[in-house]
Amino acid sequence: MRAYTPGEIDVAGQKLRSPFILSAASLITDWAVRGAAELDLAALEPLLALRPDVIVIGADGERIPVTGPWRREVEARNVSIEVMNLGAACRTYNVLANERRAVVAGLFP
Repeated sequence: MRAYTPGEIDVAGQKLRSPFILSAASLITDWAVRGAAELDLAALEPLLALRPDVIVIGADGERIPVTGPWRREVEARNVSIEVMNLGAACRTYNVLANERRAVVAGLFP
């Protein structure tokens, strides 16, 4: 990710304004989730399919559910999940990706 502002994230020159999934090898822009409040295990399956060690979820201005059965299920698969504001999520993703960690981000611009 090159830059982010409320409502938009620049990924390799592409300006993204709707929720998307990002990994080192993939950019998925047709994520069926429209808002962070919709997160559940089914919404996280496309991220889990990328076989990450860490999932980073980021949004601004939305309540992000941080507890619930979906979180326990993700962690039971030995995947860490971190929920934070959009700026922190973008920075965290970039650091982990630069370290060549198996990280996937679910971002809500």
